[in-house]
Amino acid sequence: MRLILIIALLISARLLAAETVNDVSGLNPIQVQAVLAPTSLEQIVQAVRTHAGPIAIGGGRFSMGGQTASENALQLDMRRYNQVLSFNPGERWIRVQAGITWREVLEYIDPYELSPLIMQSYANFTVGGSLSVNSHGRYIGQGPLVLAVKSIRLVLADGRLVEASPEHESELFYGAIGGYGGIGVIAEATLALTENARLERHSQVMPMADYRRFFDQEVRNNPDMVMHNGILYPNDYSTVRAVSYVRTRAPLTVKERLVPADRDYRLMRTTLGLVSSKSGAMMREAALDPLLYKNKQVQWRNHEASLDVRELQPISGPGYSYVLQEYFVPEAELDNFVVRMKTVLEKHKVKVTNISIRHAKADPGTLLAWARGDTFALVLYYRQGTSAGQRAEVAVWARELIDAALRSHGTYYLPYQILASREQFLLAYPRAQEFFALKKRVDPTNKFRNTLWDAYYR
Repeated sequence: MRLILIIALLISARLLAAETVNDVSGLNPIQVQAVLAPTSLEQIVQAVRTHAGPIAIGGGRFSMGGQTASENALQLDMRRYNQVLSFNPGERWIRVQAGITWREVLEYIDPYELSPLIMQSYANFTVGGSLSVNSHGRYIGQGPLVLAVKSIRLVLADGRLVEASPEHESELFYGAIGGYGGIGVIAEATLALTENARLERHSQVMPMADYRRFFDQEVRNNPDMVMHNGILYPNDYSTVRAVSYVRTRAPLTVKERLVPADRDYRLMRTTLGLVSSKSGAMMREAALDPLLYKNKQVQWRNHEASLDVRELQPISGPGYSYVLQEYFVPEAELDNFVVRMKTVLEKHKVKVTNISIRHAKADPGTLLAWARGDTFALVLYYRQGTSAGQRAEVAVWARELIDAALRSHGTYYLPYQILASREQFLLAYPRAQEFFALKKRVDPTNKFRNTLWDAYYR
């Protein structure tokens, strides 16, 4: 009878045969035993409880280093587990299944004039995936996503269901968020919301040497400042365009409440191709961005939050991939790190398409925190080749950048290519041994795996 129940659950959850899965970078084909796409909590619990081998957890597959799969594992593809479970617009919170995308959340809450308190720049990601990497966005006065999470529901390796929050089962809460699927399956999450305000975009160009003073004077304590980032222009890395989104009552210039789901991105992709060309950085700084930021723009917060990653596609193709790396440094180290970063990138002739500077408040206690204090983040977007030799070249300069971040008392972000040595990983994440101890206690057979933990967990 038990076997019949398990078979029925797997069939209803759409268990697929062994297949090769990959992520958006196209760089990490991984042969998994099977893919299970659950639609109910019961299916997730039964799969975890009964599957004898390793399990990996996947969402939108926007990580770029195989963090959603492991060789010969059962992959839980969470994207069909995507319902809103409860919603309280008066108290400004929503409880969702982890496979729901942020776009779906936005569509649900926008009629109530509410917006996510914190999310990353693109809305295609699943909530569970964002929680697993403890993502962040451009929201001033905010920081890691964990700051906007009221509670999670976690499926542990023995099939137990645990409700975890900062006040209850806090070790599991702070281990699972930012834990890259190593502690258990984040099945549900209750997220804090805020008002959906009108935002007016402001932009000005300045020397990199002036940016921190500008941030302190104009951004940090401005009560109407909602979102902000700096664009650090390659190839000389000496000029920044500060882009701010400020609360306003001015009339809308963008009428849509959300980015249209059927928007045509051909022009944006052409622009990206120009920016990635040999003279692209100079063209962008001198002509494209001045044109883009010339006119006044007033839009809803949810419109900016609903950006679609399709504007960057194709992210990968024959012989190439557009890839991200990200580094975090304390506020006082920003200028020092930019100098060190420039030295490494120039030394290796790295063709950088974009560098975005973000700011984040300190993490409240996740075991794999990337913001151990108030932090500046530098997000590098670049094009690389996919041959073994080209990937090896990237590994060399990426490790040099990790060393530069460590010398600046900072760290690097884990959702991207797994290039750091284990020594670098342990230096960058000093509480990793606490994370490993928690994993050993709640997952003693190492059931929850992916390429990240295959590389660093022993």
